[in-house]
Amino acid sequence: MMSFVKDFSLSALIAGFVTVLVGFTSSAVIVFQAAHAFGATPAEVASWMWALGLGMGATCILLSLRFKVPVVTAWSTPGAAMLISAGAGVPMAQAIGAFMVSALLMALFGFTGGFERSIKRIPMSLASGMLAGVLLRFGLDVFAAMQTQFLLAFAMFCTYLLARRLLPRYAVISALAVGSAIAAAQGLLQLDGITLELAQPLWTTPQFSVSAIIGIALPLFIVTMASQNMPGVAVIRASGYTVPISPLIGWTGSTTLLLAPFGAYALNLAAITAAICMGREAHEDPARRYVAAVAAGAFYLLIGLFGATVAAVFAALPKELVQVIAGLALFGTIGNGLAAALAREGEREPALVTFLVTASGITLFGIGSAFWGLLAGVLALLLMLAGRKSKK
Repeated sequence: MMSFVKDFSLSALIAGFVTVLVGFTSSAVIVFQAAHAFGATPAEVASWMWALGLGMGATCILLSLRFKVPVVTAWSTPGAAMLISAGAGVPMAQAIGAFMVSALLMALFGFTGGFERSIKRIPMSLASGMLAGVLLRFGLDVFAAMQTQFLLAFAMFCTYLLARRLLPRYAVISALAVGSAIAAAQGLLQLDGITLELAQPLWTTPQFSVSAIIGIALPLFIVTMASQNMPGVAVIRASGYTVPISPLIGWTGSTTLLLAPFGAYALNLAAITAAICMGREAHEDPARRYVAAVAAGAFYLLIGLFGATVAAVFAALPKELVQVIAGLALFGTIGNGLAAALAREGEREPALVTFLVTASGITLFGIGSAFWGLLAGVLALLLMLAGRKSKK
């Protein structure tokens, strides 16, 4: 605990807040829709948020403190999107049973080391290209936001650039402060009707059916591992951190299994939001950035406890402010990812292919572009290596 107090910094605390801000506001509505697909009542939706917030908070805090590395977890956004279409007509009890089967598979695949063995075969250039591709749209959103809220977005952008020169550790903090002040002055903060309300966990006794396991559990497992955990590991590696991957996957799966009866459908390593905690904006010293992930975990715990209230608070912020602060927080990570992806001339084209396919946002068979970008990059690299051997 003493080392944590020593390593604590305001910039890490703000990075943790921005992480939660971006993660919640960008995908919470998809989770709500997934719960409604199974006929969830408002109380059950609140229970889902309680379970997911508690699970993300506990895993962020405990894993980050254990390994002294910024380990950020999240709910599976692609998994939630898949559930929206797969959940029609499936009773909540059977859905909960499917969530537990998927979580058990994730835990087994993690603790046995199968996932880590697969990840180690991926070249760093391709992993970095995938990371840059995943994050590209967030960087572009900084300038896209200027189309609808020019003064707000441009002022935040200029503040960030000036602060990077004068107060680099507080560049994102400064931009957030300026953006919030402008949004308040323009009447863009919708704070009416926000009340303090605790979420209540609701237990649902799971039921197991073959149709739900095939139609929900297996697709949820595949989508989460391919579209969430794989980019999550890429972020950790591309950020220069060394940490055993197997226990990270295993414990997120185990936590999901424990909380699934309350609505935690899938927890996994975060990618986009994790990059915020692992970037220079969290702290100039990489060894002290784990504090940002611990802070994010604390904020996620608050989301779980006050799910309905926090949802209303985040919804009160203009979307352009969220877009700009997310993009600015990820500038450094995007740049580092591109530099690492293109550094080795022999792997430059495969890394570029990985970046472009990932950035395209293509989705096939319910699996996101990060997986397909990596697959395309591996294929390009294998073909190039085969071509070189044939010339010898």
